[in-house]
Amino acid sequence: MSVFPLALSNFGLVTSVGLNAPSTCAAIRCAIDNVQETRFMDSGGEWIMGSEVPLEQPWRGKSKLIKMASQAIKESLTQDETLQPEQTPLLLCLAEPERPGRVIDDDNQFFSDLCIALESEFHPKSCVISQGHVAFATALLQARRLIEVLNVPQVLIAGVDGFLVGQTLAAFEEKERLLTSQNSNGFIPGEGAAALLVRRAKDSSEPQLVCTGLGFGVEKATVDSEEPLRADGLVQAIRAALDEVGCDMGDMDFRITDLSGEQYHFKEAALALGRILRKRKEEFDIWHPADCVGEIGAAMGGVMSAVIEAAYRKRYSKGKRVLFHLGNDDGKRVVMVFVCQCDGVG
Repeated sequence: MSVFPLALSNFGLVTSVGLNAPSTCAAIRCAIDNVQETRFMDSGGEWIMGSEVPLEQPWRGKSKLIKMASQAIKESLTQDETLQPEQTPLLLCLAEPERPGRVIDDDNQFFSDLCIALESEFHPKSCVISQGHVAFATALLQARRLIEVLNVPQVLIAGVDGFLVGQTLAAFEEKERLLTSQNSNGFIPGEGAAALLVRRAKDSSEPQLVCTGLGFGVEKATVDSEEPLRADGLVQAIRAALDEVGCDMGDMDFRITDLSGEQYHFKEAALALGRILRKRKEEFDIWHPADCVGEIGAAMGGVMSAVIEAAYRKRYSKGKRVLFHLGNDDGKRVVMVFVCQCDGVG
């Protein structure tokens, strides 16, 4: 087991299929999506399909990101009346700076505007992590250090992102990575926000979702390269995470990933599994919530963790141990091992 396991709780979500965590997780369980025509057209003259969050007003750009993030954070914070924001670091996950069409031009100003919207101030160790999908794992690693070294009682991790931006859609369509009338091998763009609290895992009679392992890797054969894909980066990250826990791939009960429709990522996951799994398993499910909420970038890790927590708590998961992996277009890969524990953390 990891030297310092972390418990995840108090989830808040805002997605195209639900404006809170319970409704989002219920929709994903039932494989419900909210994919509709957007206001953008593809090169073939057809409307691009997307997963838009239906808020009460037609906010766009940074304003909508702040509205989604503040709503998810409020849902998370209100589940614990004793929590004091000024004593809680907020680790805010955002899109990569190089993302085409990124609407946030100043991360620090965006963080300040979010605090104003929340009418709250957070711990001085709060920061922005602009790393897209893998930001969630980086935030967990940083939360581990804050709790272990500085003895911070809890850390709030939040992520917000959106792909429903004209420049973003045009860039991904040009690379033939967007699902359009001209291309079936692509992802459905979406938007959303997620928030959760991270604490030191303790003995408890209540079920708790615990992160027991973290692993990082880098894939040289990225989605935009012409190098042969061997899934080296994902394999590296999986082995690192499993080594922290002291188990192997065969001990996992199922997998959850950020796969969003592109064949490249499904191939990568299959190659990694073939290289690491050494035990025959009757079934080894792979869950990918992006089928329901679309590609939501930096918010995906929070949504995935909420999905498996709800599955554990409501007893419809495929087991107690899950392999959780995320990846960026630049080759960064992260893997986490989550365990549902009911009788302690040992």
